[in-house]
Amino acid sequence: MEKEQLGSVVKESVPGAIETLKEYLRFPTISAQHKAIPETVDFVAQMITSAGGEVKVLDDLGGNPVVYAFFAAGSDGDATKTLLFYNHYDVQPPEPFNEWNSEPFDPVIVDGKLFARGVADNKGDLVARLTAIQLLQREFGGLPCNIKFLIEGEEEIGSPNLEPYLKEYQDLFAADACIWEFGSKDEEDRISMVAGIKGMAYLELTCVGADIDMHSSVGAYVDNAAWRLVQALATMKNQQNEILVKGFFDGIEEPTDGEKQVVSELPFDEEAVSKLYGLKRPLITAAKGTDPREAMVFHPTMTICGLESGYTGEGAKTVLPKNARAKVDCRLVPGQDPQHILTCIQQHLLEHGFEDIQVTMINGQKAYRSDYHHPFVAHVLDTARTIYEDGPVLAPNSAGTGPMFAFGETLKLPIVSTGVGWVGSKAHAPNESIRLQDFEQGIAHMVLLLSGFASALTVEENSVQA
Repeated sequence: MEKEQLGSVVKESVPGAIETLKEYLRFPTISAQHKAIPETVDFVAQMITSAGGEVKVLDDLGGNPVVYAFFAAGSDGDATKTLLFYNHYDVQPPEPFNEWNSEPFDPVIVDGKLFARGVADNKGDLVARLTAIQLLQREFGGLPCNIKFLIEGEEEIGSPNLEPYLKEYQDLFAADACIWEFGSKDEEDRISMVAGIKGMAYLELTCVGADIDMHSSVGAYVDNAAWRLVQALATMKNQQNEILVKGFFDGIEEPTDGEKQVVSELPFDEEAVSKLYGLKRPLITAAKGTDPREAMVFHPTMTICGLESGYTGEGAKTVLPKNARAKVDCRLVPGQDPQHILTCIQQHLLEHGFEDIQVTMINGQKAYRSDYHHPFVAHVLDTARTIYEDGPVLAPNSAGTGPMFAFGETLKLPIVSTGVGWVGSKAHAPNESIRLQDFEQGIAHMVLLLSGFASALTVEENSVQA
């Protein structure tokens, strides 16, 4: 397939694909708020059937429906090979509304960027992939392999009901490899991809000191739930940002020499990162003498995501809060178990005299890394080099989390994540966007990746047999 021919055909398809994407983005599919789920599922099913695929909406195991799609290999394709795409149709809540420059669910194009909630995470990627399938069918003689999709509606709330669907419908989703949901350009405009993902133990810590809020004057003799929770949190991580919970690091699988080498060669521009986020303090890795790249990929974290207690409105209200609550997320690496992390933190609090603080698990997921040397990983990289002028960057795993472990363990397949975002996409934040040029390149990459997918795996199988 000539790159120039591919580029011309893809460019012609972009305006129509953008109109479809705009329609998709108008659905406020917020899983955390149970909004627009049925109508979004209907629209996703329509997009699949319009692209020539078969659809099954799976809703018999609880939670929001899981959409299964199947596209058969063309007459000249290899029906013995199947690529699975994982996407999700739910999005994050758009708040705070006052920080958006446009309406979150009324997509607009400004300076070559499409703005809307969910455009980068993850609706733009789904439309790009379906567009690539349509181009292969219409312009390039049919599909070169079987293609499947698993499109869920609870990723943004931790995919609590996905694993039962994967296990119950394991045969339905069986494939040779998987392209994951996301990916974006980095600070140097290189496409950044990952072959794995960190896990998570997302916890809520609650301290209850009384039945009602009290006048702050009684702080002379009444304990303060907010102070007590802050003091408990302070025992779990010191000022050097070291996690102090006994057993927290149990079971961690040491990265291989090859993985360490790959991470040491990943690009990282501290000045660009600081400018992007407007950082006010140095990176915590500097004081610890740690490479930020190693920390992102190989090290677990413990982060306070939110604190809530007492009065936080305008002006003064002299109150002693009746309770306090904290959200804490621990990003985990391969070998760590979310339930073990929960137990360790509960035991830690008991041993430090905070037996009254309750800890509950909101979301628990294990980490996953694909075999970095699998031919599928090489194929994704090779095709990306053809499409992206600045070349790809592939890390062993992302610093974020998703249900990749369930896929890898249940379906036994290699996984690589790539997508149409850019460094300024602001997923989960106001003014989320993608650039139209990246959307176009993402479509081209999917066309090229699919075109050589079956042959890349077949060559490897033949070499093993020989």
